[in-house]
Amino acid sequence: MADPRPPRDALVLFDLDGTFADTAPDMAAALDRLMRRHGRPPLPFERVRPHASHGAPGILRVGFGLTPEDADYEPLRREYLRIYESALVDRTAPFPGMVELVDTLEARGLPWGIVTNKSTALAEPLLERLGFLERVACLVCGDTTPRPKPHPDPLLYACDLLGVAPERGWYVGDAERDIQAGLAAGMGTLAALFGYLGPDDDPRAWGAHGMIEHPMQLLDWLDYEADRND
Repeated sequence: MADPRPPRDALVLFDLDGTFADTAPDMAAALDRLMRRHGRPPLPFERVRPHASHGAPGILRVGFGLTPEDADYEPLRREYLRIYESALVDRTAPFPGMVELVDTLEARGLPWGIVTNKSTALAEPLLERLGFLERVACLVCGDTTPRPKPHPDPLLYACDLLGVAPERGWYVGDAERDIQAGLAAGMGTLAALFGYLGPDDDPRAWGAHGMIEHPMQLLDWLDYEADRND
C-alpha cells in the first residue's frame, strides 16, 4: 500500500557553509590575518574548521574568545569581514560530489536552492564566483528574513518563492540549527556529516530524518520517497 503522505521529492535546499561549499579554508585564512594584525599567533586549521558553520560569531569566539555581547566584538567583526570579503573564494570550492548532485537534480527537473545565515553581501558573490548564482533556484540569506535560522522563516520563505509546499522538500545542513529550522518548517531534514562538525556535536541527537556522509547519498532519500508512493 502506498504511503498516504506526500512524497518529499519536489525540492532540495542546502545550507551554504559546511554543506554546499567548503568555505572554511578562506574563513580560517581571514582569521589568521586578523590575529596577526592584533599580535596573536594563528590557530591550527583543525581547530578553526568546526566553527566555520557559525560564521563570524563562531570565528571570533574561537580566535579571540569574544561573543557579540563583548565591547570589542563589533569592531573586530567588521574588520574580519573586510578581510574575508577580499579573499572570498581563494580556496573555497563545492564539497566533493556536490557538483554531480546538483547536475543530477537539474537533470531530473528538481529545483534546488541555498538557505544560509551568511549575509547576502557575501553569499551572492561567493556563489557567482563558483559559477552557481545563475543556476540556483533561490538564495535566501541571513538578512533576507527578519529571523534567521534556527527559525523556520527562511526555509518557509524559500518554499513560498518556489511554490513548493515545505513537506514536499528536503533541507540539508551540517549544524543543529539547520535541522531545527527544517523540522520547524515541516521539511525533511538530513544532517551533512561531511560538514563542519565539532567534537561536541552529536547529529544523532538532532532529530534529523537521516544523515548523509556524501552529497550523492541524498539521491537515495529522493529515490526512496518516489518508490514509497508508487
